[in-house]
Amino acid sequence: MGNSKAALPTAEQALPGRSAVMRVPAEHFVNGHPLKAPFPANMQQVMFGMGCFWGAERRFWQQEGVYTTAAGYAGGITPNPAYEEVCSGGTGHTEVVLVVFDPAIITLADLLKVFWEAHDPTQGMQQGGDMGTPYRSAIYCYGAEQLAEVEASCVQYQAALKTAGLSTITTEIAAAPEFYYAEDYHQQYLAKEPNGYCGLRGTGVTC
Repeated sequence: MGNSKAALPTAEQALPGRSAVMRVPAEHFVNGHPLKAPFPANMQQVMFGMGCFWGAERRFWQQEGVYTTAAGYAGGITPNPAYEEVCSGGTGHTEVVLVVFDPAIITLADLLKVFWEAHDPTQGMQQGGDMGTPYRSAIYCYGAEQLAEVEASCVQYQAALKTAGLSTITTEIAAAPEFYYAEDYHQQYLAKEPNGYCGLRGTGVTC
């Protein structure tokens, strides 16, 4: 997936971007649900960054109770960035998956278990061989209640990592910034290309 810068750009350094919104399919390639809002009123949302978004998105669409998923960019400065711009490190975004879920079927705690266990949240501006700011670990939350639950989960998982002799969590946890959809070919990529690249590697520590 290429290399990129290891430091976030300032507002003055960030690429200018554009006003045009990325065009994506109307429906999820796997389950046929809408890729964009409006979603059913009972649904909740959260964003997860776990390195390359291809494998991360597949991990979440496989969970019962997840209504839809989308690959995208968040946490940066540049409006409506393109993939090549994000990979350059010049936008400040990380690759994320927007997860829309039914809390009556799958809870945020269930999703957080998937998140913590499926990647290594201690690696800073990289994930495995994917280097740079676009591959940093992140959770972007919708609402104060969700943010508090995520922060508590982080404390709990940090204790488990410490017991296992592993390092400090570097996951960025914040209120949800704007989500920018990634290009069409990134959406549900591993359903279209089952043998495509997936860099997900967990620590082996359970949550």
